[in-house]
Amino acid sequence: MEVAPSLAQVEIAVLDDDNDFRGYMEDVLAEDQQFLVRGYGLPEELFEAAEQRLPDIVLLDMKMGDFRGEQVLDTLLTRWPKLCVIIVTGYPSLDDMRAALKRKAFDYLTKPFGLQQLRTTLNNAIETFGLGRAAQDRLRERLGHSIKMLRVEKDWSLKDVAAATKLSVSQISSIERGAHLPSLESFLSICKAFEKKPSEILASIEF
Repeated sequence: MEVAPSLAQVEIAVLDDDNDFRGYMEDVLAEDQQFLVRGYGLPEELFEAAEQRLPDIVLLDMKMGDFRGEQVLDTLLTRWPKLCVIIVTGYPSLDDMRAALKRKAFDYLTKPFGLQQLRTTLNNAIETFGLGRAAQDRLRERLGHSIKMLRVEKDWSLKDVAAATKLSVSQISSIERGAHLPSLESFLSICKAFEKKPSEILASIEF
């Protein structure tokens, strides 16, 4: 029996030196129980909090007094390359938008923006990054994808993996689809078949 995905809150960090804007974002998004929102007025406050618990999405203001949003964006994505960062600015320019997207920001919102535009952008991010699902669901999906990529690299079929691991084809298929987590014994068999240490495979999924 396949495990049904369970829903989890999407954690959003708002980094903006405007207290009123932070408060507005917290109030508006908190109305939707899907979101858990925390506001920060200084980059270091966000960095410190992210070290303890990484948010799913960061709404990043590009103009914050002495702090340049480009530098903050670079720092965030250097430390956490898989983080979803959405730029928010009241001083838009085409060059700034291109630069932000080139730096791997997910999207670019111009103040003032409508609530529907914000929700659409957040929903796009949730879908693209696979957010809003419980940790065990993300682990199953990422581990399954990693195992599938190892099989593809070796140009093996499901039958080849089954023969090498002594697991059934249906078991391998279920694991690759993220429908099931492998048991410890099955995972060790898979690692041995691909000549990988368990730590190598787990590190590759950045979970």
